[in-house]
Amino acid sequence: MSAILIMLIALVLLALGYIFYGSFLAKQWGVDPSHETPAHTSYDGKDFVPANPAVLMGHHFSSIAGAGPINGPIQAAVFGWVPVFLWVVVGGIFFGAMHDFGALFASIRHNGGSIGEVIKENMGVKAQRLFTIFALLVLILVIASFTAVVAGTFVSEGSFITVGRANVSGNASTATTSLLFIVLAFFFGFAVYRKNVKVGPATIVGIIGIIVITIVGLNVGVNMSRTAWVIFIAVYIMAASLLPVWMLLQPRDYLSSFLLYGMMVLAFVGIIGSGMKVELPAFTGWTASSGTLFPTLFITVACGAVSGFHSLIGSGTTSKQLNSEKDAKVIGYGAMIVESALAIIALIAIGVVYKETNIGGGDKFLLTAPPTIFAGGVATMVATMTGGIADFSNPVYDTVYTLLTLAVSVFALTSLDSGTRLSRYMFAELFIPEGKTRDDLTGAAKFFSHPFVATGVMVIIGCGMGFMNLSQIWGVFGAANQLLAGIAMLAVATWLGNIGKNNKMFFVPMVFMLVATITSLCMTVIAKVKLIAAAGANWGDWFQMIWSIGLVVLAIILVIQGIQILSTKKEQKAA
Repeated sequence: MSAILIMLIALVLLALGYIFYGSFLAKQWGVDPSHETPAHTSYDGKDFVPANPAVLMGHHFSSIAGAGPINGPIQAAVFGWVPVFLWVVVGGIFFGAMHDFGALFASIRHNGGSIGEVIKENMGVKAQRLFTIFALLVLILVIASFTAVVAGTFVSEGSFITVGRANVSGNASTATTSLLFIVLAFFFGFAVYRKNVKVGPATIVGIIGIIVITIVGLNVGVNMSRTAWVIFIAVYIMAASLLPVWMLLQPRDYLSSFLLYGMMVLAFVGIIGSGMKVELPAFTGWTASSGTLFPTLFITVACGAVSGFHSLIGSGTTSKQLNSEKDAKVIGYGAMIVESALAIIALIAIGVVYKETNIGGGDKFLLTAPPTIFAGGVATMVATMTGGIADFSNPVYDTVYTLLTLAVSVFALTSLDSGTRLSRYMFAELFIPEGKTRDDLTGAAKFFSHPFVATGVMVIIGCGMGFMNLSQIWGVFGAANQLLAGIAMLAVATWLGNIGKNNKMFFVPMVFMLVATITSLCMTVIAKVKLIAAAGANWGDWFQMIWSIGLVVLAIILVIQGIQILSTKKEQKAA
């Protein structure tokens, strides 16, 4: 199958979804540009700050994307390209983008509150507490997973500093560029928000800065052990969570989005210019090495089609910075559509190097990890387009491969930034009773709700788990993340029903995601119980079993409460 044809069909369908379905949702829900947003009504110069739409789009897109739309489709490719293609396109338009848009809009109309606050006002305080606990369990997995991913892409051996392209490993190069990104973002935020430099000129300088630090990163490496990098990540994300959004989080995400856009443009040019075919089979069967197509496919693709983490980003940081409701569609719905396009690029990337991957059984380069498969696929297309050979002896292949691996790591770090900030908000919410503020509290409640303490607790737990093997964490993270999406849809649907707006578009996606994810978690529990009974379990197996049971129990309680409220409203309307 032609890679160009797959890409063009996907782009047309995704664009049509944005134009028609996105506009339909905005009309049905009552998006109103004249309605003042929380960024203005609750402005505090720290968390509630009106942002330029382009800057906010960059922050939101970088935060929700991370490495998810690259890892998921590539891992799900064991089922063939057709199932992944269909789920990314259909899921992106009718599940993921609607979920993201709905969560963002609901938060805007709840004064920038989290999904937990939406649940509190529409389902009660008990449901809100349960959801907050559920979301914190997911955020711990987010912090743990991406800490493990980022540390894995940074770790390298040798002297602390290495110089020269031939002496700098890919991981050391990635680490250097990521560190310089933090410095660049700080100066960008200071220039725009404190020196009133216009976003356009600042962006041009910022892009030039990205090029400069990338060149530096390719020639100067920072080498540290995995333990040292995990500790560094813990310190960094704690600082990023506590600093005002304009100082680091927002500008870093905005600037990193240009790496993501550039990566997508480069990949698109490679797809068109190389004219390569997708060697990945269209369909490999209903069962693969990772499990059965249902529910495995719908859990594994994750961020490329729908992700519960997006609802936490939209309601946790983006809603507090939205300048006008007219931007809600392009940021809430549009960012997910672009992410689905990135997922299609990732699918094509593994498609063109399928025979050289562990999935395809190849041994030429034996590309194994999703980031390396993605980088190898795009580098192969670009090298082929320029008439060179697709291996590391070709400078074009080598450079593109290194840059793309670097970019994936940068995006994973942006998700860590935002995820930690969200965990700080939600952890503090657990200790603040209804109708009170932190200033009203005393004792332990006041202590644990302090921003520094709340952040520290989540960072210590999450980064502590980041020392674990990634496979032990990821086995639960996928299902937990998608289950969160189903619960977030339930929350938004309940709110829309309460205010008399159309919420029927949520029913099928919500039920499907709840059934798929709970099925997956139950299968995990059963498998781990059997392993434990056979005395073959390790600590990771116990962790997955206990975490899965907790998530299922919390989800079922929340779903029952949500259904009861929706049923009550339906009966009241009928009466």
